[in-house]
Order: sequence, then structure tokens, then C-alpha cells
Amino acid sequence: MSDGRLPRQRRWVGWTVGILLTVLVLAIGWVTVRGIGAVSDLQQVAKGASQLKSSIAAGDLEGAEPIAKSIAGNAASANDLTSDPIWQAFGLVPWLGPNFRAVSDVATIADDVSSDALTPLLDVAGDFDLAGLGFTGGAIDLAPFAAIEKPLGTASDALTSAARRAQQIDADATLPPLADAVRELRGSVTEAATVVGSLHGASVLLPTMLGGEGPRNYVLAMQNNAELRSSGGIIGSIALLHAEGGRITLGLQASTRDFPALDVPLPLSESTVALFEDRPGRYLQNITSIPDFAEAGATIATRWQGRFGGEVDGVIAVDAVVAKHLMAATGDLAFGPFTATEDTVLSILLSEIYAAIPDPAAQDDVFAQAAGGLFSAALSGGDPRALIGALAEAADEGRVRIWSAHEDEEAVLAASALGGTIPEDAADATYVGVLMNDTTGAKMDYYTRASIATAVGTCQGEATTQVRVTWTNTAPADAATSLPPYVTGAGYYGVPAGSVGTLIAVYGPEGATPSRIDRDGEEEGVQTTTLQDRAVVQHEVLLAPGESTTITVEFQGEGAGERLTEALVTPLIQEPEISRAELQCAS
Repeated sequence: MSDGRLPRQRRWVGWTVGILLTVLVLAIGWVTVRGIGAVSDLQQVAKGASQLKSSIAAGDLEGAEPIAKSIAGNAASANDLTSDPIWQAFGLVPWLGPNFRAVSDVATIADDVSSDALTPLLDVAGDFDLAGLGFTGGAIDLAPFAAIEKPLGTASDALTSAARRAQQIDADATLPPLADAVRELRGSVTEAATVVGSLHGASVLLPTMLGGEGPRNYVLAMQNNAELRSSGGIIGSIALLHAEGGRITLGLQASTRDFPALDVPLPLSESTVALFEDRPGRYLQNITSIPDFAEAGATIATRWQGRFGGEVDGVIAVDAVVAKHLMAATGDLAFGPFTATEDTVLSILLSEIYAAIPDPAAQDDVFAQAAGGLFSAALSGGDPRALIGALAEAADEGRVRIWSAHEDEEAVLAASALGGTIPEDAADATYVGVLMNDTTGAKMDYYTRASIATAVGTCQGEATTQVRVTWTNTAPADAATSLPPYVTGAGYYGVPAGSVGTLIAVYGPEGATPSRIDRDGEEEGVQTTTLQDRAVVQHEVLLAPGESTTITVEFQGEGAGERLTEALVTPLIQEPEISRAELQCAS
């Protein structure tokens, strides 16, 4: 007979299951309570970050200090709540794990930023006007830069590291509210890293580049995005800047008419010649087709010296959209028959001027007036904080590129976004790119639009990175007759009036090679070359008004298939839509 008791083995199983269930319930309760606390702390960090940004922008450093301390306390608390072994164990659970890891990573990043970046930044800000960068009366005080370089470097390193770690959080694997929070953190930290990195670069470079150790001369090349080139647009006007003791003055202004085509082209890299033949070496207007601004800047300097002589210490290239950013700080601007506002300046400079002033020589004069007027307003009448913010935003969009003839300065510039070089791939970032170059010979790119989608994964067992570019001509159907001949080109270069001709080059990750190339699903002839260790595929596209086309290139091999892939694109008048898509392999 049975006494009603379970066999010993079954009792032990029962006890074991019971204990495990109890531990699991307690663990769930533990992480739930700590998770609620961590989320609350991180919400306070986000709220404090917004307040801190406003305080620093307003120059209220006294008010910023307690906000920073509050951020530090909440960030440290969130990090403590999400770094214990139980929380980390839940990070290994399928499906739920990415959410736990993301919260933990966000908390750690917030803690590191507050301790390693905010503290040195506020220490610097107490002794130096970070927002104004020492800018007063048309000159920059160069003396304090030596004292702020080291703490700014510390803060920049911390923010750069934080931005890289934020990029590595797989937001797509988390629940939607958390994914949004991760993307918000990523954007905020990346923006902060860009701004502080720029300030650190300025602290290193400005004392010498602005004439602190002797006069400097820089060629300023202004690009017109209505006729695209790799770095933004065709060079429309050009001038010489003189810097001495922190004060900048505008010197000789010239137009492309002062630089006739060369009979013997300047030397160019093999990749440039493969993509654009020798045109950048012959025509000033085409030098900005060169993808690497280290090469383009040196070539521009050579052309200036060949025409006007003198010593050139560097080249600065800006595009027309920079004017819009600056006018947000300087206000309205009168030039020629126009009075432009922040909202109308691009329409005037890139479209309306050609109908109002048909003579190209007269157009050049008006462009020179606009450039000179904006430069004078920026140096004499603009709010320093707003001006620096405008320039930082323009630089972040790739609209400001700088080359220095001095090797030590160029090494610093080349490693930054300002250098306009193609960055090297690394464990935390793999780059692909799209370069646009007009072949219409006119100003039709005012009407072009682009969208770029990247996708990564595996196709036929091979790691794959896909880049898809959609290019559209939004010109009116009657563009051939309704737009001025100077805008349409009137067929002079073989492109029918109203249509847009474009060279679209797509380059892939370092070491990868194209495995599939098509346009609208069909194969067609393309140009191929390499940029450093990157394969480049270039299509020649012709679009009538209202037409659109999609180019797809898949890269396989070393460097392909990396999740953290970023797309670098020629700066357009209207920023392209850049998205991440799901990889659809070719059949």
C-alpha cells in the first residue's frame, strides 16, 4: 500500500522545480522594480539634458551646474540599477535579452557622458565662453585656446566613444518605445560629439590657422548646388581670405571667368581621371568633382597661385546652403536687385537670379555682392553663439570642407568631417557613399531629389551590403520652355532642355567588390574604378521632367554585411532621405 508520499526522486524534482520557479519569480520582481527605477532615472537624465542644453546656449553657466549634477546622479543611479548579475543574466534571454541589454547600455553611456564629458566641459565653460568661442568685434581672441585644448580633448574622446557605443545598440531588436529612446540617445550623443569635437579641433587649429603665429591666406571657394559636384556643387565664385591675429578680412574676389581652361591639365589621381577624365585638372569649375577634398583643395590652391600668385595656406569650400544657415544668425541680406531672407535666399541664389539677370557676367557680380555682404554681416553683426551654431550645423551636413597646406594641420583636418576625406572603415562604423555630378552643364539640379537606402545581410551565403539610390527630376513638364536657357542648358551639352544629366557614383565598404549592379532592374554599362580600397560603380543617368530612376549596387566580400553601415552623400540643396531597409537578395 502507498502511504501517500511521493517517491524520493519525484519529491526532489518537485522541490527543484518549485525552487527554480520561486527564484525566477523573485528575479522577475527584482528586475521589474530595478527596471522601473532605471527608466525613471533615465527619463530624468533626458529631461535634464534638454535643460542643460538650453542653459549653456543661453550662457547661464551658474544654472547649468546644478542641472549637470542632477544628471550625473540620475545617470549613476540608472547604471547601478542595471549592472547587477541578475539584470545581466536577463540580457541573455532570447527575445527579451536585447531590451535588457539596451537599457543597461543606455544607462552606462549616460553615466560615462555625465562623468567624463560634462564635468570637463563645465570646467572649461567657467573660464572661457564656449558658446561664443571668444568671438568679439570681428576677431577671435586666440589666447585662451591653449588652456582649453586638453579638457575639450577629454570631453571629445568621451563623447566620441559614447557615440560609437550608442551606434552599436541594436535598436531594431528592442520594443518600439525603447527603440525610439535608443535612437534619440544616439542622435543626441552624436550631435554632442560633433559639436565638442569641432570645438576641440578649433582649439588645436585656430591659434595658428587664424594668424596667431603669423599672417595666413586662404582661398574661399563657393559652390553652387544647382549644378552638382561631388563635394556639393560647381565653383561659382572664389575669393581670398586674410587672417592675422585672430582677425579675418575678405580680400580679392574673382569669378570662374578669371580662370580659363588649361591646355595642359594639372596632375590628378588615377581614380579621379577614371571617373571624370582630365576635366578637374583643366577647369576650375570641375575641381570639386574630386571625391577627396585633400586632393581637391590642393588643386584649387594651385589654380589660384597660377592665376594670382602669392602664398596659399589653405582652401575652404562652402556651398550655397551655408548662406541659409548663416542668415539665421545675421538676418536679411540685400544684394543686386534682391533682398533675401533666410527662407528665400536659396531660391534667389539657385533659381530666380537666372531669370532676373540673364547675363552670366552680371550674375557673377551679384553672387560676389551676396558673398561679400554675407561675410561682412557675419563678422560684424551676427550673434557669435548663433553664428557658431550655424557653421556647426552646416559642417555636420558636409557643407564646409577645409584643406591646409601645412602638414600638421592637414593631418588633424583629414581625420575630421571638415577634411572632406573618405573615412576609413572601423569596427564601429563601415561607410558607403554616393557621389552626384551634373552633366547637363546648367542649373537643373535645383529640381533634383534623392533618396538612399542601405541594407545588410547575407545573399547566397555571402555577407552583403546593398546601396539603393533613387534619383528624381521634379522640374515642371514644360521646363524646356518655361525655364531660362541658362538653367536648362538649352541642349548645349547634348542634354535636352528640361532634362537632367547626372553621373551617379556608388562606392562600397573597404575591400568589398560589386556582386550585382542594376538600374531599374536591368543591367547597363557602367564605369568602374577604386577609391583607395573601395570599389566604385558609376552610372550615367538622363531624366526628363517628372522621371525617376533607381540604381542598386550590392557589394560582397571583406567589409560587406556590417550592421553599422553609414551612407555619405554629396550635399544637395534638399537633404536626401537616408534610410535602412531590409535586404532583398537578387533572384
